[in-house]
Amino acid sequence: MGINFDDIKKKAQDALGKHGDKVEQGLDKASGFAKSKFGDKADKIDNVTDKAKGFLHKQAGGDDKPPQDPPKPGPPPS
Repeated sequence: MGINFDDIKKKAQDALGKHGDKVEQGLDKASGFAKSKFGDKADKIDNVTDKAKGFLHKQAGGDDKPPQDPPKPGPPPS
């Protein structure tokens, strides 16, 4: 009697497909908390959060790119 990893993977993918939005909300909340404590690392925190969301989408059966927020305005070009 072994562990059926294919069955476990399918169940996890189904759960992510049904509740992926909740997982993304949790990632956003954790990211916000981390940035409140380590604001000087905000770019790295955002990068890791984006990678986690990409992994989430890939595991849920979609592409590996989460929907992108519109770009944030930066300083005007010199």
